[in-house]
Amino acid sequence: MKKIIIAVIVVVLVGLGIYYFTHKTDTKDTGINQLPTTPSTPVETSTTTPTNSNPNSIGKSAGGLDINAYHFGTGSTELVFIGGIHGGYEWNTSLVAFQLMDYLKQNPTIVPENVMVTVIPVMNPDGLNKTIGTTTAFMASDVPSSQDLQVAGRFNANTVDLNRNFDCDWQAEGKWQNKTVSGGTAAFSEPESQAIKSYVESKNPAAVVVWYSAAGGVFASSCHNGVSTETQALTNTYAKASGYKAYQTFDFYEITGDMVNWLAKSNVPAISVLLTNHTDTEWSKNRAGVEALLKSYAK
Repeated sequence: MKKIIIAVIVVVLVGLGIYYFTHKTDTKDTGINQLPTTPSTPVETSTTTPTNSNPNSIGKSAGGLDINAYHFGTGSTELVFIGGIHGGYEWNTSLVAFQLMDYLKQNPTIVPENVMVTVIPVMNPDGLNKTIGTTTAFMASDVPSSQDLQVAGRFNANTVDLNRNFDCDWQAEGKWQNKTVSGGTAAFSEPESQAIKSYVESKNPAAVVVWYSAAGGVFASSCHNGVSTETQALTNTYAKASGYKAYQTFDFYEITGDMVNWLAKSNVPAISVLLTNHTDTEWSKNRAGVEALLKSYAK
């Protein structure tokens, strides 16, 4: 039975690995049985595509891999969507970001004229590649569980949890559930968090949405400064449209160095959208949430 489970995870991660390099999938509700093993042909719903949807690297990972951003629309109001901060441990957060990219390519007119959507689908490419690379090796053994296959991919090449490396209550040792994880040698010690910091500070986005898994909810952000009016509106809009429950704070366990809380400290409205599990993208719910945000920022 363990080998069957591992084989399923292999298929999923290999499919995601292929998708990582091709950036193509369909936009239906996606579970693990719908991941493509070969690039799919996009469904054409428009004869025009955004002129600035080619990727640009905003920095390198600790392992030297590009962290790419993709842009849709040309407006001055920038909305940023980020997936894959925990790499292969939360690979479905990257997949939902890729689904959003495909959706925007196929439906460019959904982006209001005053808005630009930026998608950073894989913030932690080291972690994603680590999981994809080690999964095949585990096939020869029936010892690791499916959870073991993903845990190593949570961290970057320096074995740092990137969501403990930002400047809000930063500590060298952070908590993940009941485990102790590395928060790095200092806030922003990691090149991935530095890349996000530099991008945010240079672009000053109107709002940031970060996908995580797995709890099933939309969480507001703050860093001892209260939830801002803009962040509250962001939380409520996404939650109402998607059907996820809205939360004022993530309080399942203490967290330090959290990215969205640093964004709040920097006066950038930001929310965490936690998918319900580690496999499904719940695309219908997230598409509805994204569409509601686009409408709310349209002039």
